[in-house]
Amino acid sequence: MRNIFFSIAALLCFSMNAQVIKEIFESFKLQERRDVSYYFPEDYTDEKKYLLIVVLDAEYLFDNVVANAKFYSTFNRMPDAIIVGVHQAKNDLRWEDCDFEETSGLPTDKGKQFYEFLGTELIPYLETSYNIAPFKMFIGYDITANFGNYFLFKDKSLFNAYVSISPVLATDMESRVPSRLLDLNQEIFYNLVLEKEKTRDRQRILQMNNSIASLTKDNIHYFFDEYDEPDHISIAAYGVSKAFDNIFKLFRPISPKEYKEQIITSNEPVINYLKDKYDMIEKLLGFEKEVELNDIMAIYAGSVKKEDYESLAPLAEICKKQFPETMLGFYFEGEYLELIGEPKKAMRAFEKSFMMNEIDFLTKDMALAKIDAIKADFGY
Repeated sequence: MRNIFFSIAALLCFSMNAQVIKEIFESFKLQERRDVSYYFPEDYTDEKKYLLIVVLDAEYLFDNVVANAKFYSTFNRMPDAIIVGVHQAKNDLRWEDCDFEETSGLPTDKGKQFYEFLGTELIPYLETSYNIAPFKMFIGYDITANFGNYFLFKDKSLFNAYVSISPVLATDMESRVPSRLLDLNQEIFYNLVLEKEKTRDRQRILQMNNSIASLTKDNIHYFFDEYDEPDHISIAAYGVSKAFDNIFKLFRPISPKEYKEQIITSNEPVINYLKDKYDMIEKLLGFEKEVELNDIMAIYAGSVKKEDYESLAPLAEICKKQFPETMLGFYFEGEYLELIGEPKKAMRAFEKSFMMNEIDFLTKDMALAKIDAIKADFGY
């Protein structure tokens, strides 16, 4: 059940490209109204899928998460995301929402209702109202960070990524989380953020870290970030950007270090690296990412350096699809044909390339030089 007066105001704000909307969400599960904030990218369109990031402690974390998401997506280091923040500071609701039974470590009755509110009301509302990708992230701090762990214990985790900032751990959670991660077969990103300052749960958190870090499962992507300076309060402002960097490392462009340490040293065909990277992005995020020019140039350089000329043929086809108005696809095809001893076919490819738009380092003069060289060598 939703608060009807929200609809007109929110839609008006949204139509004016407002990025943040705050509403009162009337929850049937909680039998109360809750303040919720939403962030939408300025260029939101129904034609595109968006990650969903759920942030508890919205009064403290929401703006920080939004700022980092905007920065990272602007520089193409993570996909665009819709962010929902649940406000919990009023009347210390965070402790009621996320409280647990000391003996069992399970949520209290109010905690169970809050769990249902997130899982069966708020998230389904967003999924039916907006074009949400399968990939969902949970971010919490202190007691709300611990609460995120309960979503791991469904048959299938509701979230694909967890950012747990200095959690106040429920009973036996230091052993339950590693055990559950061991059992899960889906891809899970789990990022634990901790301050060096001594806290009540520090030793248990370190124990949990050691147990998770010892897991040897390819589907579990675990990160542990410990900071020297912040205390238990200021740690809430740390770690989000590093967590984004960890979790979305696959999404960002191929770096010089990645090129040297993973592409050049691999015994696989160079093109496989590109295909595997983008196949994994599609598998994890639920949508196909356009191949970046940076990545194409890295694969091209690797193919030439390693004399892996067979990788140039599929790379050329990717370029024809991704950059159809440019020289790129036919130029790479020409180089491939030239290198495998098909000069006449290579010349035709370079001629087609010459008729198209220049891009990056490729110019019409380069295509013309290739054509002239083949003519001089073979007398065409």
